[in-house]
Amino acid sequence: MWGRGGNAAAAARHPRDALAIDPSGTPRYAPAMDLDYLLSAAVTLFIVVDPLGLAPAFLALTDGLPAEARRRVGGRATLIAVLVLMGAALVGDWLLRHLGISLPAFRIAGGLLLFATAAEMVLGVRIERQSRTAEVALEERVRHIAAFPLAIPLMAGPGALTAVILLGGEAAGRPARIAVLLAVIAATCALCLAVFAFASRIARSLGITGNVVLSRLLGVLLAALAVQYVIDGVRAVLTP
Repeated sequence: MWGRGGNAAAAARHPRDALAIDPSGTPRYAPAMDLDYLLSAAVTLFIVVDPLGLAPAFLALTDGLPAEARRRVGGRATLIAVLVLMGAALVGDWLLRHLGISLPAFRIAGGLLLFATAAEMVLGVRIERQSRTAEVALEERVRHIAAFPLAIPLMAGPGALTAVILLGGEAAGRPARIAVLLAVIAATCALCLAVFAFASRIARSLGITGNVVLSRLLGVLLAALAVQYVIDGVRAVLTP
């Protein structure tokens, strides 16, 4: 009834419809689609990574460290998170399928490990209190905190990994979208690094007592978050 001309007129009124009726099969509005993908990836990662929400956790985890050590922790954690998220975006879905690991299983494991760290925060356990030299203890703490739990699972946690794996699936076979996704990951982690740098100023204003209180309080919050990770993972396993 409409004919080819009617379809063309409808496509002119609704540009996105041209994607479905293009005789050549080639999307005519790829730039608009890439913009939609950019916005979707940016908003999704900003929400799941939550750079602003990482500031209190960073303060609690680096409690007692000098300013230089805090900067090293923030830099290393950011680098680790970038590599993990980019790797998940590129090969995450393929790797999980071939290893037989489900996302709910990853969520449960991450929650259990995070709970152990939260317990240390609440109880005031510190690596420096062990019978080692202060320099060795400090360097070990910097390495451990940067890798876990700051980079994984707080920055590159189950939610962020799931998001980038799904976004990577949408970008499969489209180099432009893959480049957009990698750029969004880098930008999000760079924002986290900026938040970490600002968090150090907050630590100075809080003082010793304020940091101790904050560390205990955030330890409880992290424990609750860890339990929620486990609950979500178990629910996903039990739900058919």
